[in-house]
Amino acid sequence: MAKDCPLPALDRELPDLPADLRRREWMRRIEAVLFASASPVPREDLARVVGHGASVDLLIEDLTADLEGRAFEIAQVAGGWMFRTRPAYAPAIRAAADVGNQIQDLNEFDIAVLAAIAYHQPITREGLKDIFGKEISRDLIGRLNARGLIGTGPRSPRRGAPYTFVTTEQFLVAFGLESLRDLPDAEQLGDAGLAARD
Repeated sequence: MAKDCPLPALDRELPDLPADLRRREWMRRIEAVLFASASPVPREDLARVVGHGASVDLLIEDLTADLEGRAFEIAQVAGGWMFRTRPAYAPAIRAAADVGNQIQDLNEFDIAVLAAIAYHQPITREGLKDIFGKEISRDLIGRLNARGLIGTGPRSPRRGAPYTFVTTEQFLVAFGLESLRDLPDAEQLGDAGLAARD
C-alpha cells in the first residue's frame, strides 16, 4: 500500500445497514480498538467509531455478553476499557510466557510499599519510613518506577523539597482498578486480616 494513499473516511453512522447489523458493526469496531490498544481506552475515544447517539456503555455490555465463556474479558480500569485475560488462565500464561517483569514478581513487602504509596500519595521516602519504621531502599522505589507502577509526584513543601511518589495508570491497570476510589477502605482491609485494627 502506498504511503501517500489517503485512508477512506470512517462512516460512523452506517445508514445503509439494517439496525441489527449496524449495532453489530459498532460492537466489532469497539472490539478492534480495544484489541489494538495496550492501555485502557476512554469512552470518548470509543465514541469516535460509532454512530452519533449510540451508547458506548450498551455496546460494551453487548460485547461483554458475546465474550462470555472466552479466555478474555473486557475490564473497566483506569478511566477506560481494555481486554484482559480472565484470572483462571493466569497459570497457563505464566507457563507459556515470560512475565518476569510484571506484578507477579513483587514480594509482600514490595506490595506493602506500593499500597502505602497508593493510600498516602503523594508521599516522600521519609513518609514511607514513618509508616514502615525503616528506610525504603532507592532500589525498591526504582523497581516500582521501572515497572510503571509509581512515578514522581509534586515536590514536598518541606525543607529540601524532597520528591514525592504517586501511583500511575499502570498501577490501576495492574490491579484492575477503575480509580483509586476502588481501593479497599481500612475497615475492609481489617476484616480481611490485612491491616491492624484500632
